[in-house]
Amino acid sequence: MNMRIYPSEAKGKIKAIASKSAAHRLLICAAFADRETVIRCKELNDDIRATAECLRALGADIERRGDSFLVAPVRELRKNALLNCNESGSTLRFLLPVTCMLGADSTFVMSGRLPSRPLSPLWELLEKGGVSLEWTDTNVLSCKGKAEGNDFSISGGVSSQFISGLLFSLAVCRKSGNIKITHKLESEPYVQMTMEALRTFGAEIKRTDDGYSVDGSRGLFSCGEVFAEGDWSNAAFPLAMGAIGKYPVTVTGVNIESTQGDKKIVELLSRFGANIEVNTDEITVSREKLFGIDIDASQIPDLVPVLATVASVAEGKTIIYNASRLRLKESDRLMSVKNMLTSLGADISETEDGLVIRGRKELLGGNTHSFGDHRIAMSAAVAATACKGEVVIEKAEAVEKSYPSFWEDIKNLEIKAEEI
Repeated sequence: MNMRIYPSEAKGKIKAIASKSAAHRLLICAAFADRETVIRCKELNDDIRATAECLRALGADIERRGDSFLVAPVRELRKNALLNCNESGSTLRFLLPVTCMLGADSTFVMSGRLPSRPLSPLWELLEKGGVSLEWTDTNVLSCKGKAEGNDFSISGGVSSQFISGLLFSLAVCRKSGNIKITHKLESEPYVQMTMEALRTFGAEIKRTDDGYSVDGSRGLFSCGEVFAEGDWSNAAFPLAMGAIGKYPVTVTGVNIESTQGDKKIVELLSRFGANIEVNTDEITVSREKLFGIDIDASQIPDLVPVLATVASVAEGKTIIYNASRLRLKESDRLMSVKNMLTSLGADISETEDGLVIRGRKELLGGNTHSFGDHRIAMSAAVAATACKGEVVIEKAEAVEKSYPSFWEDIKNLEIKAEEI
């Protein structure tokens, strides 16, 4: 699917979609709790669907009812289950240590770039515990045996999802233990989200000087009903439209006190020079004169595409650094951000671990590509609002991974867009 966006300015108000990061975590906790849980989560994207389907394969009964999930937990673990993660890194990295520590002898199937995304050092840690891991095809991973142990040491510099997966596994398996983090922990706010979800279900987790301590001996307990909060990662796109456009844009249904790391979009847009108004559960962003800034992306990698887009029309130079992990996402995001913005008239170059952007008054427009990456497709739509000509985005259906209603939502902000 291709989308054509005509020169137009975003204005108005939309509600944030539910956080897929929160939904993943709540589904896993609910699937291994003591009784049924209702999870209020209006959105159902490809990644959330992958986690729900994998948990069903393991024995949970998960039913979609209107804007909610009704989750009846696993009563009898199904071994030799086939777990289709699609392209969801969270699904794979959260459930791999869980199934290994349960001894579920599962097979994981993956799509897109997911098979090429790193599993080390988690792989070696699980094999050291007694599990046999084997690629039986280019996109199929077989896991046999049961991982023993409850004290782990793992680098925090590859993926915070590994640490979250180990936290889940200790709580699900009713173990008490410690996770020692070697090297700097990247994307720590995502681990905080995992801790918050597990605590909601009764687990006792503490941050220690060198990692995390878990008392999972009591198991997980359903709170009956829980809400997946508004998603800051995807709220960033309409908020950025407000920062670079002529009119204010408001996003409702977000929590400024959230543990989500990507709420930093508010601070960063303010640093660029945008005007920010905070009112209870809504954020309004409007344009002032924008200036380039330096951005350490180590804790907020998912914001890099949209921040680079804002930088492309901010006066002066923006340097984004500590973002090398973006080369291992759904696309090589440093390359794809550069190519997408360059094709629309931006002045942007890659470094080994980031991007350098020299802002221009406006962009030109033209044809560009999503590279099959949801965040590149949505960032291209943001860039289109700063273009003097129309923009055509190829493979625009990539937004289905995290924000299926994106194209309808931006039309509600008076962006002129059509499928071609």
